Amino acid sequence: MNAAKEEVMRILEGLPEDASFDDIQYHIYVRQKIEHGLEDVEAGRTVSEEEFDRRMAKWLEP
Repeated sequence: MNAAKEEVMRILEGLPEDASFDDIQYHIYVRQKIEHGLEDVEAGRTVSEEEFDRRMAKWLEP
């Protein structure tokens, strides 16, 4: 079984029996986003805290 299918099976096993399709879809989506974030960290696609603060200051300017 491939890794993605195994991860979905683990997610499904951890959800309550009355989980809706929306609940299932949300948990898969969140897991996928976490996986993408971890891949970005490993590939060095991150910004420093200082750079983050600088960018946020621009966005929050009135």
